[in-house]
Amino acid sequence: MPEKTNLTVNGVTLQLSNLTKLYYPAAGFTKTQVIDYYIRVAPYLLPHLHNRPLTLKRYPQGASSPFFYQKECPAHRPAWLRTAPVWSEKNRRHVNFCLVEDLPSLVWAVNLAALELHTSLSLASAIAVPTTLVFDLDPGPPAGILDCCQVALWLQDIFTSYHLQSFPKTSGSKGLQIYVPLNSPVSYSQTKRFANTLAHLLETRYPLAVISNMRKNLRTGKVFVDWSQNDSHKTTVCVYSLRAREQPTVSTPLTWQEIESAWQTKAKDRLTFTAPQVLERLQQYGDLFAPLLTLQQSLPAV
Repeated sequence: MPEKTNLTVNGVTLQLSNLTKLYYPAAGFTKTQVIDYYIRVAPYLLPHLHNRPLTLKRYPQGASSPFFYQKECPAHRPAWLRTAPVWSEKNRRHVNFCLVEDLPSLVWAVNLAALELHTSLSLASAIAVPTTLVFDLDPGPPAGILDCCQVALWLQDIFTSYHLQSFPKTSGSKGLQIYVPLNSPVSYSQTKRFANTLAHLLETRYPLAVISNMRKNLRTGKVFVDWSQNDSHKTTVCVYSLRAREQPTVSTPLTWQEIESAWQTKAKDRLTFTAPQVLERLQQYGDLFAPLLTLQQSLPAV
């Protein structure tokens, strides 16, 4: 395949480059295969990107090389690409985030070596209102993803007691993320306080297994329940996004039955999915994260 080619996507012609570059050398996974994955997963991914300010995590030389985060949408973007201005207290100005809402926009972004796609918990049209609550479960070695499963199940018990539905996914890296869709009037101060309270509750109940303090030197052998992601200036890796690991792993939705089974059988290999495996799972399960788009739940008082 040539290093450069033009690809017409839904009537829009895009120039793609460096197509033979190995983005995942250990897997022999090229930029062409990265673009192909995102095109194939687009019907499931795009609804989760729609109207959400997007941070691009770019790896120009591949997944094992230096990267940078790009919040400000590139000045050389196509004229047809929509952006969303979001006020930044740190920069004291509006940051114009890319809105990747259709297939041409997605292919354009991926061609910039944006292996990872990180989204806001808010819609651009209501930036102060998070649509979901998220808990990022990050294991501190020697703890691993199976320890995250145990903590996830404890969290699920709490959610069930509040009559809240929750949805787990792999981070695509070393941990798990648990989402509680809200899609109801709520503020970040409320969701952050709620998440902080639950993280402290878990730490109190299971002090040998859980830590809620953000200091990394306290995490050894425990699962850090990161409640701080519930913030207007933070982003979380989007469902179905690739991750920059040795293999082309993907942040993948799971069923609670899979979490329970992995914990009971200690089968951590069941919780890692590469791009081809995710496409197969979508044929089997469909979009397990679809309820996050519409399910309305109220945040309970704590």
